[in-house]
Amino acid sequence: MRRITISLPDDVGAALEREARRRHLPVSQIARDAVAAHLRFIPEGERRVLPFAKLGSSGSPNIGRDMEELLAKEWVDPTGNR
Repeated sequence: MRRITISLPDDVGAALEREARRRHLPVSQIARDAVAAHLRFIPEGERRVLPFAKLGSSGSPNIGRDMEELLAKEWVDPTGNR
């Protein structure tokens, strides 16, 4: 594992420490998880899920028109948020 030193604004650092206390996890784990989620990290050997890949086979004639709505409904980011 690589060690990287970063500087955070005081309010961001305080928020990071609060979250670590709330979740009973080390600050470094919270930071690793946040960076991985932000970068949409996919571990080696795992495949990225593309929820929109099946749009063409939906049978709906309005895919182009409704694409944004369909993506918003189906997309889940790595943190589990929609």
